[in-house]
Amino acid sequence: MVRASKWVYVPLAIFGILFLIPFLIMIVGALVNMQIPIGSPLLWLKEQALTIENFIYILDNAQFLRWIFNSLVITIIPVFSQMFFAAILGYIFAKKKFPGREAIFWIMMAVVMLPSQLLIIPRYIMFSEFGWINTYWPLIVPEIWGILGVFFVRQFMMTLPKDLEEAAYMDGASDFTVFFRILLPLAKPVIATVGTFAFIGNWNDLLTPLIFTTSENMYPVTVGLASLLTKEGNFGVEMAGSVLSFVPTFLIFIFFQRYFVKGIALSGLK
Repeated sequence: MVRASKWVYVPLAIFGILFLIPFLIMIVGALVNMQIPIGSPLLWLKEQALTIENFIYILDNAQFLRWIFNSLVITIIPVFSQMFFAAILGYIFAKKKFPGREAIFWIMMAVVMLPSQLLIIPRYIMFSEFGWINTYWPLIVPEIWGILGVFFVRQFMMTLPKDLEEAAYMDGASDFTVFFRILLPLAKPVIATVGTFAFIGNWNDLLTPLIFTTSENMYPVTVGLASLLTKEGNFGVEMAGSVLSFVPTFLIFIFFQRYFVKGIALSGLK
């Protein structure tokens, strides 16, 4: 087995530092009280002392707290629903045989190849007919289940030996028991991966709520922050809001990191 040279880590370290630069700019920008800056971010610290006034200001803003609440509503519901449906449908497509199973599955997967932007106009027309514009419904209903989540769980469950199910069936277990007591506990890593993807994707989504929400009270945090810079004209406040909105996704990823890595490996996406 050939060991990698230690020099391989040099470009990796350089790329790591480059990826950290935007985060450093965000954090430094959040700690200085200034209008939209011109020039290098390194000059900010020379001109002003660090302060937490931006965080205090934005947390005192009732609109920001409302945006956080809206983001939680349109994120948490799809997370749990996608995990549930991914587990159920992944099990069905992996372990159950029925006419057209493969055709149905790959037709579903073909939908992933369609850019989501192509569906914005048809969805807007449909949701406007339903009277859903500027409500939670157009942000939640299309995200109730995710095709990629079904794919992950299916790929994982196809690797599980049939002996587990056959032994359970011989002992008189039903499909319900086999799924919930045997297969589902083993699928925890990949289901946690589905939940992590769903949380990050819905929390950071900007385009969909930008199209379907029309009032500030219905903005999620992404759209609210995008409008905040225009309204406030304060770069520091904008960056403070960005730091606060980044914290939930960071904590979710850290908490589920071991499941995330294991789930990606077990689902066959190496």
